[in-house]
Amino acid sequence: MNNEHSAERPTEKSGDRRGIQSIEVGGALLQALVRHGGPMILKDLAREAGMPPAKAHPYLVSFGKLGLIEQDPVTGRYGLGAFTLQMGLSALHELNPLRVATPEAAKLSDEIQQNVAIAVWGNQGPTIVSIEECNRQVHVNMRVGTVMDLLTSATGRTFAAFLPARMTAALIEDEFARLQTNRGTISREELEAELEEVRRERLARAVGKPIPGINAFTAPVFDHAGHLALAITAMGPAGSFDSDWHGPVAKKLRACAEAISGRLGRTGA
Repeated sequence: MNNEHSAERPTEKSGDRRGIQSIEVGGALLQALVRHGGPMILKDLAREAGMPPAKAHPYLVSFGKLGLIEQDPVTGRYGLGAFTLQMGLSALHELNPLRVATPEAAKLSDEIQQNVAIAVWGNQGPTIVSIEECNRQVHVNMRVGTVMDLLTSATGRTFAAFLPARMTAALIEDEFARLQTNRGTISREELEAELEEVRRERLARAVGKPIPGINAFTAPVFDHAGHLALAITAMGPAGSFDSDWHGPVAKKLRACAEAISGRLGRTGA
């Protein structure tokens, strides 16, 4: 005789691995709390999870015993428990931003048919650590290990705009002085206006410089604490690279960066 409760029977769809249906059903309650972003009363929580309150309550009792759920003794509202927080922190500590970003950069490169680079903040400034090349021939004079100009490249201006000033101030001053000596074409006001544009657009743009004939967009990627984790740059020949702020390349790059940020635990703007 089979004594297994129907709610606990393994579920199996074509091509899927076997799972426990009751865990999947109960998990909808946890997902609803995460989406809501705060404690909820039983009626609202059950509705958001797509089940009647009478069905939701036993799951909440069990989750409470595991520390996944806590109920406020005064308001009766249910919220995420201490063990849920511990699991979240553990997952965040295991995340490697570059490992998360690399496959997304490869997909973006295939989609927009432009080269896509990933940069992190290194000892000497913004440093290229990965380049994903598209299927067509795109000749860009850049390689892994290249340190980008902080003020004249889209990659560099992204770091200048979003990193704390204590990390960038010395390099900005050095590069600003060089620009004044060599070209005399940028003022403090113009520099700050450019960085403010990057912050507003959540995107930096380079049209034909610092690499002649090459356009680029760079988008910031943030971690769970809102800190700049890395920057992702799409680049290609000016003749085939749409440099409009709201064109398809810009939109897809923003979406890619936001998706990576979400994987790293970033939930707000």
